[in-house]
Order: sequence, then structure tokens, then C-alpha cells
Amino acid sequence: MAFLPTDKLDALERRFDSIEAAMSGSPDPDAYVRLSKEYSELSPMVAKVREYRAALSDLAGAEELAKSGDREMAELAYEEMGELKEKIEALSQEIRILLLPKDAADEKSAILEVRAGTGGDEAALFAGDLFRMYQRYAEAQGWKVTVMEASEGDAGGYKEIIANVSGAGVFAKLKYESGVHRVQRVPDTEASGRIHTSAATVAVLPEVEDIDIEIRNEDIRIDTMRASGAGGQHVNTTDSAVRITHIPTGIVVTSAEKSQHQNRANAMKVLRARLFDEQQHKASSERAESRKSQVGSGDRSERIRTYNFPQGRVTDHRINLTLYKLPQIITGEALGEVIDALITENQAAQLAAMEQGI
Repeated sequence: MAFLPTDKLDALERRFDSIEAAMSGSPDPDAYVRLSKEYSELSPMVAKVREYRAALSDLAGAEELAKSGDREMAELAYEEMGELKEKIEALSQEIRILLLPKDAADEKSAILEVRAGTGGDEAALFAGDLFRMYQRYAEAQGWKVTVMEASEGDAGGYKEIIANVSGAGVFAKLKYESGVHRVQRVPDTEASGRIHTSAATVAVLPEVEDIDIEIRNEDIRIDTMRASGAGGQHVNTTDSAVRITHIPTGIVVTSAEKSQHQNRANAMKVLRARLFDEQQHKASSERAESRKSQVGSGDRSERIRTYNFPQGRVTDHRINLTLYKLPQIITGEALGEVIDALITENQAAQLAAMEQGI
């Protein structure tokens, strides 16, 4: 049976009870909001802990009953003991996962960036397929997708598209998508039926607020320019497009919607996300050893997945997962199966590291 740290479970229950008492004591509005947030975070874990402890108590009772000397009662007790042991094992596993350290950004919304890589027009078409896959998956999760910047490919799809995906727990699920996605298929323009390989790069960055990362006014240069290029009916002929350059890092962000005010807000949102991401990657590289236990590094240059259309399969190279469900995955319907497998693998790696005392 999996080991659970009893002292930690005790501390969680005590903290939960103290929050509950504080909330019923008419705290000021700010304190109430803070307490409510912690209460909602602890509530599912404490519920599992109490269920686990009730099952342990029931098991102790069944074991006593099995020793009673009454043969019929003992048989019933042994049957109940088997069921309770299975339940306790399952609950202990759930609690161990709930006890794992959480990524502080997991509950955040995200900035999704998809860019065509090698492969010309076919890469742009594939980038379009990937974006629509994420769009449909997001809609099924109840998230909202807002396109912030798009540059269309000559034959369709996108050379680059940036969107804000807003909702609860967006980054927790989409963060595993960062990296190089490769496609193998016969392009519509290929008369000989030859399979082409092309690629697109996906970056998923947690949306961050001013309090998460500070951007000094003297560190940015803001240029306005005439909106042009891809954008269709949304392109405005006035000088509404905005380009923001972060001087210390050289990061450049543009936005070309109708409103200059909205463009500035959009560009700052993307800039904050990229700077935060850069900080996170720097911190991660300093913890290189611990990252060996994670599923993928999130490195933009890491090839993470291949979509093979002739064979109808999708392979995630990080966990050696192959699913013959390409049509369902590329439409977003079965993308959750891949993401859930990555989450499970990452949790297993974290649990193994925790047990080894790393």
C-alpha cells in the first residue's frame, strides 16, 4: 500500500478547519476572497483525505469482525476487507497526486502561438490545421479563443497565428503542446502522390498580469504603423497597428487590429507572457537535473509529435505514445487522450522522484 505522510494530512485538515472558521467570522472582503480561494483549492484534497481515513477506520472494523469467531460474519468481513483495501489504494494514489507540487501558472489562461516551420505552403496549411485543432479542443473545454495576430499563408493556413485562450486551467493542459509538430502527408498539389514532411512550431505561454512581471516604461519602445498584410476585412488603413520592442531582450511584438488602444493592450499581454516564459526557462535550465524527470522540456526546438496521414497515426515521441486516431485528434475531438497521457506520465515521474527523495 502506498505510503502517505500522516503529519502532512493532519496539517492540511487543520488548515482547512481554520479557514472554514475564519470565513464564518465575518472577515473583511479582501480577506474573504483570499480565504475562499484557498478553501476551494484545499476542499477536494481534504474530502479525499477524509474519505481515505473513513475507509481505514472501516477496514480496522472489518479486521476486528474477522477475528470474532463467527464464521459467517468472518466471511462477510473478509469480502469487505478486500473491497476496502482496493478503495484505500485508489484513494491513496489520488491523494499522492493531489499532494504533488503545482505549477504556479497551471490555473492561468494562455497565449497560444503557432508558426509554420520547414515545408513552405504545406507547413502553413499544417499550422492552420493545428490551430483549428486547439480551437475545437478549447471550445469543448468551455474556454474562449481570441485571435490576437495572424499572418495567412499564400495557399491558406497561417505563417503565424497568436491567440489568447482564456478559461480555468488552460495552461495546465496546453503547456505540453510547446515544441515542434511534424506532419507527413501527400499535399493536394502533389500529382505523383509523394509524401511530404513539413513542420510547425507551437508555443504555449501562461498569460501573466502586471503583478507577475514588471515592464518598465524606459525598457520599451512603442511604434505605430499602417496596418497591412494578412488580416482580411479587419485591416484598418489608419496608423493603428502597434509594434512594441523590449529593449533589454530584443523581443518584438506586433498587433494590427482595428483599435490602436486594443493593439497596445494585446501587444503588452503577449510581451508579458514572452518575458515571463523567458524567466521560467532560465529558472528551469538552472534546475536541469530535476527536469530530467519531466515530460519534455517545452523547448521550442524539441520535436514532440508526428502526424502521419497515410497511416492515420499520431505519435508523441516524449512518451512513445502512438494512437491510430489521427482524424479524431486533428479535429480536436481526441486531443484530450494525448494530453491526459502526458499529464499521467508527468505525474508518475514526479511521484517516482518524490519517493526517491529528490
